[in-house]
Amino acid sequence: MTDKALRLGTRRSRLAMAQSGQVADAVSQVTGRPVELVEITTFGDVSRAHLSQIGGTGVFVTALRDALTRGEVDFAVHSLKDLPTAQPEDLVLAAVPVREDPRDVIVARDALKFTDLPRGARIGTGSSRRMAQLNAYARAHGLDIETVPIRGNVDTRIRYVHDGELDAVVLAAAGLSRIGRIDEVTDFLSIDTVLPAPGQGALAIECAAGDAELIAALGALDDPFTRVAVTAERSLLAALEAGCSAPVGALADLLADGQIVNEMRLRGVVGTTDGSRMVSLSTTGPVPETHDRAMALGRELAAEMLARGAAGLMGERAQ
Repeated sequence: MTDKALRLGTRRSRLAMAQSGQVADAVSQVTGRPVELVEITTFGDVSRAHLSQIGGTGVFVTALRDALTRGEVDFAVHSLKDLPTAQPEDLVLAAVPVREDPRDVIVARDALKFTDLPRGARIGTGSSRRMAQLNAYARAHGLDIETVPIRGNVDTRIRYVHDGELDAVVLAAAGLSRIGRIDEVTDFLSIDTVLPAPGQGALAIECAAGDAELIAALGALDDPFTRVAVTAERSLLAALEAGCSAPVGALADLLADGQIVNEMRLRGVVGTTDGSRMVSLSTTGPVPETHDRAMALGRELAAEMLARGAAGLMGERAQ
């Protein structure tokens, strides 16, 4: 029955519900079928432990994938930066829609920018990647900051600032945009200051590998430029053998000559969380025309980073 509702598996957080709702509307438009959200609680949602302690990789994803495998939902929406780099054989990334702003942002007290924070400012983040790069920038520019590990949803994190417990928190621009709170940002962090997580700002729409009809329908939402960029970024992460909680940043930029996109620049960074040691490299070349070429680009840059000592900076290595 073609008018039967499609079941979209989503995490329960406000951000997950917002981005899943946007995808649901788009899928309903391309399929002509209603889409209902099925809320699923993941281990990452209920655990209060720091991400690096509970494994990081896949903590927000496994329950959604289990529901897909059991046929309890027809497709699922993930924040792509939460996805483990290994793809299960029975599931497929049917679409990677157009990416939102991949940058990190600061929400600070008194509308302060990062470089205007007072000496000894306490900056909250749950990400060792953000800690490493903020501390490295502070060291290089004579700033005195303290990075403080935090967990919790967007509301909880911003409340730390409003309640005076922290001077600032670091969040993803895309997440704030999707829940309509981008106007609370006090500073957009330059890519040159903090390189985002691989896949940051992008969503992944996943379904069963055997559902050819649904794969074809969801494919209408795929953006080939976003897909090739995040494929290269995630390939770099995988080649570093790092989980998504490791202090690795990566971003693939598409470079245009006028209206023609003709090159892609892939940047990668890894560092110790105190910012004392960093390996930061980039490579530029033709836009990869195939999945394999995008994968190769990521592996090549990772190999250069490993040759410069990246492995010793990551602490936790993926199992």
